[in-house]
Amino acid sequence: MATETIHIIEPTLERESGHYGFVASLCHADTSNRICLWVSKRADLSVLKKLRVEFRRFFYRRLRRVQAYFLYRKLLDLPGRLFVATAGRADLLLLNWAARQQIPPSKAYLYFHWVRPTPSKLANFRKIARAQPNIVILGPTPSVVGVFRECGFENARVVPVPINPDVGLKPTQQQPFRHLFYPGSARHDKGFSKIVDLVEYLAARGMQIPFSVQISPDHYDKYDQASRADIVRLGNIAYPSLRTYPDTMPSAEYREKFLGAICLQPYSVDDFADRMSSVTLDALSAGCPVITTAGTWMGRIVEKFDAGIALGKLTAEELFQAINSIIKDYHRYQLNALNARKALHEEHNAAHLLNVLAA
Repeated sequence: MATETIHIIEPTLERESGHYGFVASLCHADTSNRICLWVSKRADLSVLKKLRVEFRRFFYRRLRRVQAYFLYRKLLDLPGRLFVATAGRADLLLLNWAARQQIPPSKAYLYFHWVRPTPSKLANFRKIARAQPNIVILGPTPSVVGVFRECGFENARVVPVPINPDVGLKPTQQQPFRHLFYPGSARHDKGFSKIVDLVEYLAARGMQIPFSVQISPDHYDKYDQASRADIVRLGNIAYPSLRTYPDTMPSAEYREKFLGAICLQPYSVDDFADRMSSVTLDALSAGCPVITTAGTWMGRIVEKFDAGIALGKLTAEELFQAINSIIKDYHRYQLNALNARKALHEEHNAAHLLNVLAA
């Protein structure tokens, strides 16, 4: 195929958080196609400026839906391919409305990281599948993609989420255990309250295990009500070995935190039963064992490689026992995480997604 532009659309991308790793992996991996990245007006992505990527700071958060409609309409009339990196039902609706006729093959690609089917959503999906049979739907797991296939999207396929490229962090040897690490945003569905419970537990027992907790908001710069209360609760706990990070970490600092760490991901099984987490991939890429929830995508990965522990119960006591088990056998768990890194980097290589977008 001749070289052409791939327009990657990520309206809320502003910094190295959220789905930054997903987009960055494509920017790092592509060697032939021109990439145009459409992001937030407030985006500061200087780390990607050295790459052959054209930036369009375009979206205002509150106007992004309206802007997306007009952008889709514009890009559908131009050469090149359109890729919505974090798609939702609204993107399908807007794309269908923006198209004044049937979208041609190999033109529009939407990646759904997860989907929660409802009767109204399924009705919308079926209607759009009939009107726009050439839209390509991509997703990380068979269950996500299966929803769209059942609704009539014949061009729906599983493509693993790419692993964020290793920028300045390529562990070649094992590290001694040095701290617990809760990365990412403070969110209820990501078990932030369980983390605060654990800190309370450690403090009450006079423990001194170093604990790094990231308490940054989600990619909308917001906290849910429960997490806001938990941040206040965390601030009132006297645990000298606790260090909190209220803002998004620079990429190098974020990755360094995984070295010699145990990554804690007590995520909700209801929200993450078949929803992948880039944090798990980041952790294992750095040789960092993971403690997470049984019955989730993360739990299955951890169990597959014996690179941590997946818990059925997420009480502070259960988490503490799992932490102790890994600390006592840290060398073995870390080695298994490093071995998982090799397999996962092949399975989640960005080239797989680029091959689909450029086929």
